[in-house]
Amino acid sequence: MHRSTLLLASLLVAPLALSASADAASCRRLRDADPAGASALLPVCPPTKVGLERGRVASPAIEGPITGGARNRPTVSGTAFPLSDVGYTVEEFFLSGTASAFRPIRPLGSDGRWRAEPDATAPYKTRIVVYRPSDPARFSGTVVVEWLNVSGGLDAAPDWITLHTELTRSGAAWVGVSAQYVGIEAGSSPLTPLAGGLKAIDPARYGTLSHPGDSFSYDIFSQAGAALRTPSGPDPLGGLAITKLIAAGESQSAFRMVTYVNAVDPIARVFDGFFVHSRGGSSAPLSQSPLAEVRAPDVVRIRSDVRVPVMTFQTETDLIRLGAFPDRQPDARNFRLWESAGTAHADTYTLSVGFADVGGDPSVAAVRITASPIPGIIDCASPINSGPQHWIGKAAFRALEQWVGGGPSPARAPRLTIAGSSDDPHFVLDEHGNVTGGIRTSYVDAPVATLSGLGQSGSSFCGIFGTTVPLDDATIAALYPSNAAYVAAVARANDRAVRQGFLLKPDAELILEYARTSGIGG
Repeated sequence: MHRSTLLLASLLVAPLALSASADAASCRRLRDADPAGASALLPVCPPTKVGLERGRVASPAIEGPITGGARNRPTVSGTAFPLSDVGYTVEEFFLSGTASAFRPIRPLGSDGRWRAEPDATAPYKTRIVVYRPSDPARFSGTVVVEWLNVSGGLDAAPDWITLHTELTRSGAAWVGVSAQYVGIEAGSSPLTPLAGGLKAIDPARYGTLSHPGDSFSYDIFSQAGAALRTPSGPDPLGGLAITKLIAAGESQSAFRMVTYVNAVDPIARVFDGFFVHSRGGSSAPLSQSPLAEVRAPDVVRIRSDVRVPVMTFQTETDLIRLGAFPDRQPDARNFRLWESAGTAHADTYTLSVGFADVGGDPSVAAVRITASPIPGIIDCASPINSGPQHWIGKAAFRALEQWVGGGPSPARAPRLTIAGSSDDPHFVLDEHGNVTGGIRTSYVDAPVATLSGLGQSGSSFCGIFGTTVPLDDATIAALYPSNAAYVAAVARANDRAVRQGFLLKPDAELILEYARTSGIGG
């Protein structure tokens, strides 16, 4: 069986087969009758000579801001506090147009230097959610466009959760794109067994949306970016001028982002950079049912001639449990790989703490002991990882943003230390059970726990949540005879990470403030 199928089955919600293909004349008649593409019955159309031109992506029709529906607000699994609390405005828009699928011009290789061309076309209608500074003077010029994650059977924004305190303090805008079929039409998972996509969650608000299938997701995502640059209708950014448009995707969305970077970006040329967060082995299909399936090779690397900067940010879980170790590649002119020690694919921050974090609270730095991040739905066998993923992720994004803007390239990061073969890799651990190598912070160099991306079991997706095992009292007392000794150890580790570019100074200060008030030591 294909390696990515084995390793990522727990993360992917398979799109359903849709309408059958239609001949070109039928497509033209249906489009003339329903140009907005609102009907779910509109067919997938065969290839035409009018496809994407290099560097020219259609800007879809824009409708909004959208109001009404059962809750009169956008539906997305994001932060739980009102964004007005941090000076941000929330709006939602519908996008409609005609999207292309893609087919390879030659077989897809592991080097990622793929050549593709537009294939069949189909009408679509999707939505985007926009978070932007309420005061235009605060806008930094950066817009993050996140490919919303559908692993849980509905649209979620894990990169917004990871990055939001950095984005809001810097004044960046964020746009979430419903790029995939499951997010709109249907889907369920162990997390949300009754989820049915946006149309089922709020039919009054989203009933006119229509998605033709994930073969078209790549062009839909491109068109969402084009809509921000050259809006055909209301401006989703309210007149803000973009200087940096950065695409982002985490987990299942990173799996698709790799395919996008290798096959579609050379044609579309919409984005100024890519944040690929927690990818597994291989990548998503270029095309899939109801079109001819085009699967990626077992090993896929980012193309060495990538057009714009790409930051790939990985946790321990991604490399071994999710199979990305064979896909490792060296840094290059437009590519950086950061691997973070003490981290899991998802953790206490991305599953619970981050939803309420408005920034500035030192307690966010605590190593938390919880085996049930969502009681009754996610109950794991042991406490899940409570490591520094989000802190390092913020630094990774800041480094990418500066790089995209013409600043210095991000630091070249040491790799996590892995022994064994590609078929049977394992981490090399220190005396406290933490991995050696990689990007290091006080969480592993002034430890109070063994933090791992592996070793978890239990319900639902627990296997990707890693573990936290507190060090015993005797070990803590030996390492840190007093709280001052603990604070000094934290300061040394994090000052080093800040100097190296792997931790942002405001975040290091929060971690240090927590250490001072934690009572740890002695």
